Amino acid sequence: MVNQISRPSMIKKLLSNPSGAIGFLVLACVILLAAFASILYPEGPFEMVGMPFEAPFSGEFLLGTDMLGRDIAAGIAYGARISLLVGGVATIVIVLLGTIIGALAGYFGGWVDSFAMRITEFFQTIPTFIGAIVIVAVLGPTLPNIIGAIAIVSWAPLARLVRAEVKSIKSREFVEACVSLGMNDLRILIVQILPNVLTTIVVAGSLMVATAILFEAGLSFLGLGDPNTMTWGYMIGAGRSAIRTAWWMVTIPGLAVLLTVLAINLIGDALNEALNPRAKR
Repeated sequence: MVNQISRPSMIKKLLSNPSGAIGFLVLACVILLAAFASILYPEGPFEMVGMPFEAPFSGEFLLGTDMLGRDIAAGIAYGARISLLVGGVATIVIVLLGTIIGALAGYFGGWVDSFAMRITEFFQTIPTFIGAIVIVAVLGPTLPNIIGAIAIVSWAPLARLVRAEVKSIKSREFVEACVSLGMNDLRILIVQILPNVLTTIVVAGSLMVATAILFEAGLSFLGLGDPNTMTWGYMIGAGRSAIRTAWWMVTIPGLAVLLTVLAINLIGDALNEALNPRAKR
């Protein structure tokens, strides 16, 4: 039956894992920075508040300024909001799409499985990042379009994973007992099978947040980000022309992306070990 793990017990296991504790600490700092961005930097990330090309720790601005005199620290704080928003919302859409399609294909089989898997295979043949570039270029570089593009090109692997798990669980005795008791298919799928797949979905979803953040940073770097928002990818792209004379314009937002993605991956690994002890090396 369902593998029950209490919330306090799971949190304790996560925090007792060194990589999980480090990941939580770094991610908590990013979340707090995003939450208090408007308080810390009320002027916003696009305001020219100082002289251009001020180096970090050399004057009024902790992380320096860019070629227009904009505060790099303000850009990092407001960029954290966009990265977390895109990563979170895109992952929710991916999980919903992948879970629904994979669960229906795995449970019902037959033509439903064949039809769903043909669609899944089609999306898996599309190079994910190139597909996202094409979608955003056609629809326009707005935040909803970026989130939609990331979700469209990323749901297929999760759908196949959920399908395999559902097919495995469907053949177990407790599911056969539910069928013999006359329980309808939808109830069996939602109440009996999906809770047993939840561990796999949670772990896969946590890692997809990092992938979505990288996708958004890559699109913004190429000039396909929302022009009305400050993002880490945009900052890296804008600063690359001056990388030899103002290294901080590229290095600091690059480190922000690196640390955030690394933290989320560490949390994902810790979740995998907490929810699936057999995954421990």
